[in-house]
Amino acid sequence: MKPVQKILAVVLLALLAASVYGLLRTGQPPGTPVAGQPAQGAAAAPGPRVDQSHLLTAQRLAKMPTSPEEQPFAQEALRLADHQLDLAYAAAERDAEEHPPALSAQAKEIQTRLKSAEDDLDADNVVVARLTADALKATGARKDALDDQLVLATAHQEEHQDEVDDAKADLERVGGDPKSRIETMIEEHKASSEATDALRVNVSIAVDETGLIHRFQQWLTLHQKQLLLWQAQQAAESAAALLSARHNEIEAQIGARKNSSAQANGPANTKQPAANREAPSKLSHENSAELVKATKFRAAQQKAMSSLDKRMDDQKQLADNYGKWIQLIAGKQKAEFHRALIGVIVILGILLLGVFFDSWLEKLLGKTALDRRQVETLRTVTRVSIQVLAVVLILLVIFGLPKQLGTVLGLAGAGLTVALKDFIVGFLGWFVLMGKNGIRLGDWVEINGVTGEVVELGMFHTVLLETGNWTDSGHPTGRRVTFTNSFAIEGHYFNFSTSGQWLWDELQVVLPAGRDPYPMVDAIQKIVLEATAETAKQAEKEWQGVTRSRDTAHTLTAAPAINVKPVVGGVEIAVRYITRANERYQMRAKLNQAAVDLLGQSFVAPPAAAAEPAAKPAG
Repeated sequence: MKPVQKILAVVLLALLAASVYGLLRTGQPPGTPVAGQPAQGAAAAPGPRVDQSHLLTAQRLAKMPTSPEEQPFAQEALRLADHQLDLAYAAAERDAEEHPPALSAQAKEIQTRLKSAEDDLDADNVVVARLTADALKATGARKDALDDQLVLATAHQEEHQDEVDDAKADLERVGGDPKSRIETMIEEHKASSEATDALRVNVSIAVDETGLIHRFQQWLTLHQKQLLLWQAQQAAESAAALLSARHNEIEAQIGARKNSSAQANGPANTKQPAANREAPSKLSHENSAELVKATKFRAAQQKAMSSLDKRMDDQKQLADNYGKWIQLIAGKQKAEFHRALIGVIVILGILLLGVFFDSWLEKLLGKTALDRRQVETLRTVTRVSIQVLAVVLILLVIFGLPKQLGTVLGLAGAGLTVALKDFIVGFLGWFVLMGKNGIRLGDWVEINGVTGEVVELGMFHTVLLETGNWTDSGHPTGRRVTFTNSFAIEGHYFNFSTSGQWLWDELQVVLPAGRDPYPMVDAIQKIVLEATAETAKQAEKEWQGVTRSRDTAHTLTAAPAINVKPVVGGVEIAVRYITRANERYQMRAKLNQAAVDLLGQSFVAPPAAAAEPAAKPAG
């Protein structure tokens, strides 16, 4: 193993060990705390006088995607926040009734104007009622006069009503109308209560999706919800602390008032006779009014303290509910992190296996007796295959299995079909070449202008050992030519080998000028006939078996054909004959040797022909 591979393997092992440790730490199943009693949630309209932030937070949490395990916590948060808001509205209404705001100079002026307008309106109402009654009883001219007076009185009534409405609006705007303020609070509370039943907790069952990306998204969603729960819990705890401080303050005020009252009345009461102390009826009117006032004050303060106690208890329960909810969310985050670590471990395992397998393959190929080029080729192919497989597996771990697997496979298949078109067509061409009219190993063929012998016939490629053309020597050129099998479908090829590997060859002999060609033609034809007689019979027999047409079968012949033609410097004798493809070189060499022997022999000229030149001069 190379140093770089060793370092990479050590780093991957360290990361793998850390991931396994985190996997063990996060593998414990999270506990699910028990929530309070579920109730229906509420959705309230925002209001400026009562703090509705706790209910708004509970509504926001309820509207977020919530699992069935979280539903009780969301419902309990809505119930507590709504109940706390009811108490807050009740306390605000009671405070507005018991402690009306001090009127400013402007408010007093508006109140005076309102009182005057209301008095005028009351007077107008009396006048309109009286005129209406009189008009019903009157007749004639008096009725007409009363109708005119009624119209005028009604106009005054409407004018004064507008003045009253305007004064009330002005008084409410400057805060001098406690009754209007209380009515506004009642309407806000009513709207909040009516909207309570409209909200339901958004319960959704999470789809278990694979892949580190989905794990991170789930963890981030849970983390955002956890942050909101932390803020809500802190707000509830702060509100409970403020209510507790307010409760203690009121309790201290009540205690101080009791002490001051006891100190003021204690000495006087001790000096009075027992009869006077036990006879409340003999108390003065001022003392009786003061006692009633103090009693009402203590009752109001006790009621306020009781309301504060209930609100404080609601806030504490709300904070505790949020705390349990946070624990549940933390457990889910831990589970998501645990599952993400499994993915990380799988990725590290894939990388480690790739590194070790590559090292093992390098050692294995180093021990083989293959050629160096073959070893390098095999190593490159296997390394690239391993890398591609590792990348695909890692991508599946990171992104998970695609949702639309059929669509993805279809698109991938279409893309591969376009990209691997030549290989696919070549594979189909292999079936054509394996058919009846195909080619076999050892056949003499011509493909795309290249001739040679088929030395390899694979599923995707055909390899030829290139030779010269058929009338040349036919020796191999030493080049191996590889073709994709797509030529069998998209193009054409020539197979010069029949069922018996028969091949036409040609013998050419040139006689110099001045020689009689016919004896040489007869001699060469006789030699060729004797040499190819057996092969010609076999070729004709096989051709007749292959050819289906009867007329064509009778016309097929394998007999040698001779052709004599004049050429520059003499006469050319060409003899075409049939021979086996694998015997072509031997047959050609044999016939060439025979032709050379014939050319070396001396032919004797006939006597008449020899005496003829001498007779011509004599004549």
